[in-house]
Amino acid sequence: MSALAPTTAAGTTTMTSSTRPRPAPTPTLKKPPARIPLLQQPRVQRVMYPLLVGVVLVALWQGLVTAMELPPYLVPSPYLMLQTLVTDWVPLGMALLVTLKITVLSFVAATLAGVLISFLFVQSKLIETALFPYAVLLQVTPIVAVAPLIIIWVKNPTAAMVVCAALVALFPIISNTTLGLRSIDPDLQSYFKLNRATRWQQLVRLRIPSALPYFFGGLRISSGLALIGAVVAEFVAGTGGSGAGLAYQILQAGFQLNIPRMFAALLLISLTGVALFVLMAWLTKLALGSWHASELSQD
Repeated sequence: MSALAPTTAAGTTTMTSSTRPRPAPTPTLKKPPARIPLLQQPRVQRVMYPLLVGVVLVALWQGLVTAMELPPYLVPSPYLMLQTLVTDWVPLGMALLVTLKITVLSFVAATLAGVLISFLFVQSKLIETALFPYAVLLQVTPIVAVAPLIIIWVKNPTAAMVVCAALVALFPIISNTTLGLRSIDPDLQSYFKLNRATRWQQLVRLRIPSALPYFFGGLRISSGLALIGAVVAEFVAGTGGSGAGLAYQILQAGFQLNIPRMFAALLLISLTGVALFVLMAWLTKLALGSWHASELSQD
């Protein structure tokens, strides 16, 4: 009976301290993670810092032109340049569409040709050794020297300018993609060979995923080069009328000493180049952001 709980005179069992139910532990509330201030967020800084530098440079430009009383035919002020961009938007906008058309077509052509050539190079070291110097030759040859011949050989002016711009943008695609296709993990390559993977399986499942970061790096470079090649081709072709691009607008403004319009056209070219780079960076983030270290890093 000693093991039983003690009873009272009425026969009811008394509850000792050891048999009483223990109170439930109070849950500890986790503190929410500290919120990073807006100005310290990396995304905000990547936009804010370049924007601040640009505002300072534009304000300095405007101040110098106003203080030194420089005439518009020498150096127009940013305000006059933006005013000219608004007033002359119809011809400048149409010229921008023509330049964008040539840029996009040449960029797509350079990408397709560069990827196919890279796939050919990676199949055999002998093929790469024999043909890669000619790809370098295309890169080091000034397009200004080759463009007149291309314009003579290709009767269509638009097609000729696309060929010229594609030649300028071709080499980064070939170089980066070939390097990426060859930069594979030797252990993974040995594993594929151990499992008797075919060349096609190695290309699709091993080489192409390894080459994607290099490929998108080449796209960022080639997008700007395609725009440069398009403008240079327009300068050489000298086409006017409805098929004229921004280069023709710059030439025409120079002949007429309409320097504000020339600066407005240059501004459109610069903004187009920035937009192309941002687009390629966004595509890179979309393709690599969930798995590659270059996009996962927050530094």
